[in-house]
Amino acid sequence: MKLYYAPAACSLSPHIVLREAGLPFELVRVSTKSHKTADGGDFYAINPKGYVPVLEWDDGERLTEGPAIVQWIADQVPERQLAPPAGTRERARLQEWLNFTTSELHKQFTPLFSPAYDDSAKGIAREILSKRLAFVNQQLAGKDYLLGERFSVADAYLFTVLSWCAYVQIELTQWPTLATYQLRVAARPAVQAALEAEGLKK
Repeated sequence: MKLYYAPAACSLSPHIVLREAGLPFELVRVSTKSHKTADGGDFYAINPKGYVPVLEWDDGERLTEGPAIVQWIADQVPERQLAPPAGTRERARLQEWLNFTTSELHKQFTPLFSPAYDDSAKGIAREILSKRLAFVNQQLAGKDYLLGERFSVADAYLFTVLSWCAYVQIELTQWPTLATYQLRVAARPAVQAALEAEGLKK
């Protein structure tokens, strides 16, 4: 398998999950500015949407969209318990968190990273993010991970999105439970290995 990724982008989530799963894979770096792969190839030929992540299977077929990718990976190694079994209420809860993260957190960072948005739009995005992060902080009270005591693919995605706070001057310390959670996930060996592979370890 190949994972097309860009350092610190949302592709960090399936990168972490692949390492948690213990599956063999190859990393292919993509420039989000030039839309070229590391060898100069046209990334639009890989994914017409133009963004990472992309998981390419050995037969050449490709899967896009992080929440779909991480669930597929988890289902290949059920013994790792990275996602509850399909059809259970617990799996629905996992999907609930993946959907919340992608729509209510991930996309709210777009104005903060793009020069196309003015200060007013950025301010609105920050206000929405603050409310959403406060909600997650509340939901994590008394739990190690989003689904309870066990790490899941939803945690890989939330960790990735929370890591962007440092780039846009949002202090996680204002939400103590969330800040502690971020450190807990960061300490996992698979997470450390993914960060190192992407050149993100300080």
